[in-house]
Amino acid sequence: MNEALILGLAREAIWTAIQVAAPILLISLLVGLLISIFQAATSISDATLNFAPKVLAAILVFFLTMPWMVNKLVALVQYLIKNIPYFIRG
Repeated sequence: MNEALILGLAREAIWTAIQVAAPILLISLLVGLLISIFQAATSISDATLNFAPKVLAAILVFFLTMPWMVNKLVALVQYLIKNIPYFIRG
């Protein structure tokens, strides 16, 4: 395996990880921002008010996007397994 091949595989794996994690992270960020704005407007400073909705939103998005996430990860693993002989030859 040469350096370009290793870097290409690493780049593809990192890009897939970013794509799979992005929906949950973006929803958590959005919900956290909305809750923070609500807390600032109402002068409520309860840590649970910020934590619980973010966790519930992340779980909901996880279950809604799980089929897509699994397809992305399976596609990456299939690509890697299919190309093992090419990777070994270099």
